Amino acid sequence: MSECTHDCSSCGENCPSRNAPQDMHESLNEYSRVGKVIAVVSGKGGVGKSLVTSLLAVGMRRRGYKTAILDADVTGPSIPEAFGLHEKASGSSAGILPVKTKTGIDVMSLNLLLEDETDPVVWRGPIIAGTVKQFWTDVMWADVDYMFVDMPPGTGDVPLTVFQSLPVDGIVVVTSPQDLVSMIVGKAVKMAGLMNIPVLALVENMSYAICPDCGRKIEIFGKSRIDETAEKFGVDTTACVPMDPKLSAAVDKGMIELFEGDWLSKIEEKIEKI
Repeated sequence: MSECTHDCSSCGENCPSRNAPQDMHESLNEYSRVGKVIAVVSGKGGVGKSLVTSLLAVGMRRRGYKTAILDADVTGPSIPEAFGLHEKASGSSAGILPVKTKTGIDVMSLNLLLEDETDPVVWRGPIIAGTVKQFWTDVMWADVDYMFVDMPPGTGDVPLTVFQSLPVDGIVVVTSPQDLVSMIVGKAVKMAGLMNIPVLALVENMSYAICPDCGRKIEIFGKSRIDETAEKFGVDTTACVPMDPKLSAAVDKGMIELFEGDWLSKIEEKIEKI
């Protein structure tokens, strides 16, 4: 065997260094510490992914953990609105400081960096993906136990960037009760499988409504398919979130941290055990 020049492009040897898998994870900012990273995903938009992300961060915070939200939905950021955040993120040569919510949840979203939060983000995929990487590498995430990543819908550039660049410990898939759910969940679950990331739970949002007069549960979009779908894809933890006018009002007023609801408690318990 000839002397190694470390130039694999001109070498025909099948050596261990060539075959070793490459770690593509990006490094955190030197002032950051992040424990577990949970990505909240959906196969399509409009199913309540940002709502579930916010509720999980609030729920884990109430359990005594330091939580954070990285808003990877760059072109449709809604996390700041749910928490009533309108101030701009600041920073120094050391990095960017996330904005804290009223209960101390760290948040980084592009809306916290724009001059006007209503300005559209007209960027191509690679630039958006690069921005998400910078939210991980350039933001000073100080002593975070659980970080929740609010992902854009689908299986495109940004989800791939997050799965490859961040050390994601598991995903929570958000769906709705319509017939398309099984196919859409399948896409998200299969992508997670390709990236060797476990699916922690399945959440069915807008699952039902409660009649304010008689208290009867009304399945507006048809009978729930959450258990059937979970069994099909081998997911053992599920949750159903209702259509609740009080929850909607809390989000619209930026007061989601004050809302009480235990729909995601089983998922929170599972996240604690990771």
